[in-house]
Amino acid sequence: MDTLHTLLLAFIGIVVVNNLVLTKFLGICPYLGVSGRIDMAFGMGCAVTFVVTLAGTLTWIIDHTFLIGTPLEVMRYLCFILVIAGAVQLVEMYLRKFFPSLYESFGIFLPLITTNCAILGLCLFLNLWEIKRLDEAVVLSAGAGIGFTLAICIMAGIRENMELADVPGPMRGAPITLITAGLLTLAFMGFAGMI
Repeated sequence: MDTLHTLLLAFIGIVVVNNLVLTKFLGICPYLGVSGRIDMAFGMGCAVTFVVTLAGTLTWIIDHTFLIGTPLEVMRYLCFILVIAGAVQLVEMYLRKFFPSLYESFGIFLPLITTNCAILGLCLFLNLWEIKRLDEAVVLSAGAGIGFTLAICIMAGIRENMELADVPGPMRGAPITLITAGLLTLAFMGFAGMI
């Protein structure tokens, strides 16, 4: 029961309290670039969730099986990037085959998941936080992806409603989006005091 409690707290913590986008400012490029419409934001969130879960789990396994304690430990970043690139290729092939309109609407942002620093950041955080068990690595990886999806979908919903608001001319576009992102970040940082 203690393990389940720990995993649940870790999941809630990385989704809400330590959200990689809103507290660590990782993954900002797709967060701002694809959050114009809720359907695209949700699709990008699902793609990132799949990639970060697969990459976090596989990199943890590779790190703890082959790299830690050996001279190959210096190859950590290279291994992490190769695993992330492979996972993104899986997502890209799947979307191209089964959801071609979504694949086209993502444009350049889909291949850019490979360089999404939230994914690489999570892989490195798993090592920095000294995660010793595979189940914790899987829960934190999935939670990071769900946290990204939550953040990008909230931002997309706000931006869709902002199109109907009377925003002054100089504030339209990027300025109001950045201000909104900052206010949303402040709101999520308030959760840190609750746990």
